[in-house]
Amino acid sequence: MDVWGFRNPIGLATLVRRELVRTYKVINQVIWPPIITTILYVLVFGLGLGSRVQNVQGVPYAAFLIPGLIMLQVIDQTYGESSSSLFQGRFMNSIQELLVAPLSAVELVTGYIVASVLRAILIALLILTVGFIMVRTAPQNWALYFGMTILVSALFGAIGLIFGLLAEKFDHIAVFTTFVITPLVFVGGVFTSTQFLPPLVRQISLFNPMFYMIDAFRYAFTGRSDVPLGLSLGIVGGLAAISLGIALRMTATGYKLRV
Repeated sequence: MDVWGFRNPIGLATLVRRELVRTYKVINQVIWPPIITTILYVLVFGLGLGSRVQNVQGVPYAAFLIPGLIMLQVIDQTYGESSSSLFQGRFMNSIQELLVAPLSAVELVTGYIVASVLRAILIALLILTVGFIMVRTAPQNWALYFGMTILVSALFGAIGLIFGLLAEKFDHIAVFTTFVITPLVFVGGVFTSTQFLPPLVRQISLFNPMFYMIDAFRYAFTGRSDVPLGLSLGIVGGLAAISLGIALRMTATGYKLRV
């Protein structure tokens, strides 16, 4: 398999289209659950707890909550869709159709990542619409909003591909969500600022990569952050580059792709 070539734009576009069609076919699993979950979080935490917590980072608590909820769903849905799509292709052996197609490894990875990014942007915009309707909040910095959405969705799209290749059964895909994504996201600043945490816990949270993703994304809304924006962007960008490199390497070597 050619690794670096970008010689088949039609095939690349077809792969992206196929992944988006797959999303449309499972829309009840991909689109509506994040929206319903966000509404419940806003009602329970934003409006309920928000009546007691007046302001966080200079904005009402409900408005502080929305960016964290968007990032929560972008991370969860991007990883889940890319990992399950690739594993399903391996499980049903339909991945062989892609392997015999004139697509390079970089085109295969790019196709899955582009589809993940487009899916993430759609989910983020839908949840943002819900947030605007319920609490009247919107980004102040749209470039950072879209930039972080693309960067984080590319990162977790790549991680999804890695685990889609590593998994031997569907349960293995859920392991990363259950034991890594969910705990780290929930303690990564979705619901509260690290300024409210005890000093020791605050220092420990600095080792949580999810914290930097959420903090930088929230900066697009509030213009404030708990750590320097450049630090967050550097860490997230570095993790995305590493994950994409690993996913490309595994794809190029045909790891668990050829039977």
